[in-house]
Amino acid sequence: MKLNLLLLLLLLPFAVVAQSQPARGYSIPVIDLANETQRQTIVDREPGQYLGHPTTVLLEDNKTIITVYPKGHGKGAIQMKRSTDGGKTWSERLPTPKSWETSLETPTIHRVIDKKGKKRLIVFSGLYPIRSSLSEDDGKTWSELKPIGDYGGIVAMGAVERLKNGDYVALFHDDGRFFRKDGKKSPLMTLYQTFSRDGGLMWSEPQELFKSDQIHLCEPGLIRSPDGKQIAMLLRENRRKQNSHVMFTNDECKTWSAPRELPGALTGDRHTGKYAPDGRLFISFRDTTLESATNGDWVGWVGKYEDIVHNREGQYRIHLMKNHKNASGWNADCAYPGVEVLRDGTFVTTTYGHWNEGELPYVVSVRLKLKELDVKAKQKWN
Repeated sequence: MKLNLLLLLLLLPFAVVAQSQPARGYSIPVIDLANETQRQTIVDREPGQYLGHPTTVLLEDNKTIITVYPKGHGKGAIQMKRSTDGGKTWSERLPTPKSWETSLETPTIHRVIDKKGKKRLIVFSGLYPIRSSLSEDDGKTWSELKPIGDYGGIVAMGAVERLKNGDYVALFHDDGRFFRKDGKKSPLMTLYQTFSRDGGLMWSEPQELFKSDQIHLCEPGLIRSPDGKQIAMLLRENRRKQNSHVMFTNDECKTWSAPRELPGALTGDRHTGKYAPDGRLFISFRDTTLESATNGDWVGWVGKYEDIVHNREGQYRIHLMKNHKNASGWNADCAYPGVEVLRDGTFVTTTYGHWNEGELPYVVSVRLKLKELDVKAKQKWN
């Protein structure tokens, strides 16, 4: 009897750990929009040319959206287009600086406002060294790409957030190849953050946040809590051994919590999220959930910020579009998304993918309102 009790006590901690592991899949409903072509707008498409990896920025007029994306897989001349009607229609490709043709990796675009109220747009281009291009006239003219420091990284500045004191934080990752010149690949993946105190003109030497050879956390996406007191960082897990992870800061990025595995419902690559008028979150990402019927496709998640904090699955997922290449593989090639929300609650989410079998990827946007999806969810549940 005593021996059995001792064995039970020894095994109990392992039983608790096993039960507490996040699910590899999800149980929340999936709303399928993949065949609702009326929601889809082609942003750019060129037969025989790979077009991918767009990011977007919504200007203060609540109708002008600018997108940048490479002519190629990450590496390639940066293209730019503008919509003046909230993403319903898009311009032709716009003139850009000559140096944009030399971009080595996925570009990202962000709005920053310095402490004196001066507005800028910044385009970052990664690998070594990270370079930036600035516009002070809402994207009509741009400076040439110039290094921001003696360091590089992958998907440079995929997330940028204004802090309460008016500074900005930007985050990226690297595997040893690009952080310094002539770097070599390491078994470690490292997360970095850097700060700007002058509205994006200068950036500090990067700080290491987390590194590991067991889990490769990368492509951070930041979401501030509704009360503004906390920031969550959603992270891709690039070894595909675990779910995506989350880290939190309660002191404006001075310190971060240890990474924690997310539910399967939020597992994906390149999380990008915004709040709807009712306070719920819509997050867009590439589905890399370990057990999912839409693995490798462009999907979204709807829930509350508190769901992330308390490790809950959320309300429902959205199947945005079917990706026809590597759809069952770990490196499915789609969905580096831009997400914008208009004043009426319309989400305009923009990304690339292999939307037609046998064709190279191109850039599309999908429009949706959560109220519309709530109706579909209710019908599905009933």
